[in-house]
Amino acid sequence: MSDIKLIEVPKWGLSMDEGTVTEWLIDEGTSFSKGDLICEIETSKITNELEAPFDGALRRIVAKPGATLPVGAVLAVSADAAVSDAEIEEFLTGLGTDHVSASEPERSPGGQLIPEEPCVTSTRSTPAAQESTRTPGTTTVPDSLRGQTKGDVFATPHSRRLAGELSIDLGRVTGTGREGRISVADVHDAIRSAGGTVAEAPSPTRSGVPGRSSEDDGGVDATPVARRLAKSLGINLHDCRATGSRGRVCEADVREAERTFRLLPDPVAASTGAADAPQHAAPEFETIPFNSMRKAIGQRLQESKRNAPHFRLTVDLEIDNLLALRKEINATVPSVKLSVNDFVVKACAAALRKVPDVNVQFDEAAQSVLRFSAADISVAVALPSGLITPIVHGAESKSLAEISHEVHTLVTKAKTGKLTPEEFQGGTFTISNLGMFGVREFDAIINPPQGAILAVGAGQQRPVVVDGRVEARTVLTVTLSCDHRVIDGALGATFLQELRRLVESPALMLV
Repeated sequence: MSDIKLIEVPKWGLSMDEGTVTEWLIDEGTSFSKGDLICEIETSKITNELEAPFDGALRRIVAKPGATLPVGAVLAVSADAAVSDAEIEEFLTGLGTDHVSASEPERSPGGQLIPEEPCVTSTRSTPAAQESTRTPGTTTVPDSLRGQTKGDVFATPHSRRLAGELSIDLGRVTGTGREGRISVADVHDAIRSAGGTVAEAPSPTRSGVPGRSSEDDGGVDATPVARRLAKSLGINLHDCRATGSRGRVCEADVREAERTFRLLPDPVAASTGAADAPQHAAPEFETIPFNSMRKAIGQRLQESKRNAPHFRLTVDLEIDNLLALRKEINATVPSVKLSVNDFVVKACAAALRKVPDVNVQFDEAAQSVLRFSAADISVAVALPSGLITPIVHGAESKSLAEISHEVHTLVTKAKTGKLTPEEFQGGTFTISNLGMFGVREFDAIINPPQGAILAVGAGQQRPVVVDGRVEARTVLTVTLSCDHRVIDGALGATFLQELRRLVESPALMLV
């Protein structure tokens, strides 16, 4: 047993509680060295590749793709070739049921992996699905089948459980599954062949809705993805055909059940004579469950809106001088391509140095304010799966070119899911820029535990009165959202005054 080692879900950052295995990069039986990439794990913020923590050989994958596990849970087992499969199984059993994944790959009696079949939506129920509901108390078992199962019998977990309930020796049952594996249907067939009887499954009903089940579906064999999807859609797994590999309910089965129930007629309307009324087809829609990133965003921002008393200050910034300086730098320095957002990041960092009481975080647990000397600017980046805020650390001490390069690198890493926790956790101030979408102005929700966030709109040509004359100027509207527990109105206004001074006289950012 000393040669067996566990590969566990790592903790990438303080906010990580769980991770979802998205892909294994090596197969069972493959040897690896410390630092090799072995699997890909998705968290609420990033998708990262797990490096092997030691040298070894991958003997057992416990968590298959789609499995969501807490930090510290077992992903796989590494062991030398001298360690048998039975020893690995005994080791995992000794860890407790929480460490053994329900989606563990099937094995033949000789220990060979049985490949998983693709999930296909079918119109025919499998035997496992037809026999999923049982009432063992009314089943008659002939004496010829009774006894305790001895030795290593190749059978499914459900058939083992049923045999234990009915005191059936599985050694007397013929398996018809792949490589002779015994299923629940094989146990029922053996009972009937020996002259016994099998109880009929009751027709499931739910709260007066025909065709729906209300019983506990915890014992239904389903993939982890299908189980999570069914829970989010309110679908009982007993109502799903099991067309996945090994008779399991898969994601396509849950979606098919959801579509079927959506198209069922309203039983209340039918009972009140509404069947005579014109029938209108229900509008088509797609139900999209929350991914882990959307859940984290929702929880954090809901907490921010609930706990932080927001107030907002809006100012217009004239950026014609900034645009002229940007054009000149980009034209004369070929390796540098500055954006307006790069200037805003630099200006905010410099303004935070002048007004340090805005460069704060609020420690709610200790009811105290953390004031920082360095301006770590979080820049909001939109992703297909949600939003992430990579950080430009110490932006006040960096040049515009350095900020531009770092922002570009962080955005690229964010969109490819390659950010490290240190690159997106923390920050003392956030900038959210929607100007590239033509948004004139908007309000942003504070990114806790920070004290403020700046919402940046689009620069637009607007009429401005200058010395009694109306002139066209390029105006940028920004809105500062502040947490009133730590930042008062006058303090926020002072910060915006300094920000305006820097943006409208951009040469100040070069010295």
